[in-house]
Amino acid sequence: MDKNFYMTRALELAHLAAKADEVPIGAIVVNSSTGEIIGEGYNLSEHSADATAHAEIIAMRKACEKLGQNRLRDMDLYVTLEPCTMCAAAISFMRIKNLYFGATDSKGGAVISGVRFYDAPTCHHKPTVESGILQEECSQILKSFFAAKRKKK
Repeated sequence: MDKNFYMTRALELAHLAAKADEVPIGAIVVNSSTGEIIGEGYNLSEHSADATAHAEIIAMRKACEKLGQNRLRDMDLYVTLEPCTMCAAAISFMRIKNLYFGATDSKGGAVISGVRFYDAPTCHHKPTVESGILQEECSQILKSFFAAKRKKK
């Protein structure tokens, strides 16, 4: 499976988030065996007045709904930014097989930055993790978004 292909789709979703004036992060859930995209999401925390409406959570909820189950075994998650602690925990609880992300997040990330959630002894499921997929593109959309926000102030 072409990781760049899937991350490009996640980036398209991040652009939709930016157009909606949301932090531009996109995520997709992909069936590890077939390559089919099962769920998609982008940040909607501002518009939904829901701090948990992160791209990863939305994509995983949609995938669970589509599959009629509460676990996502044998599924991959592609997300444009390193997941936060909340999302890292949800990824573990959902039993995601592989986690692929683009940009690292030194302030809020919880996978290879910050708390390193999957290294905790209380973490019961650790996905395989790969970072840096289309890292520059994933990082640039965030930098541009926040630069434009600062300009408006």
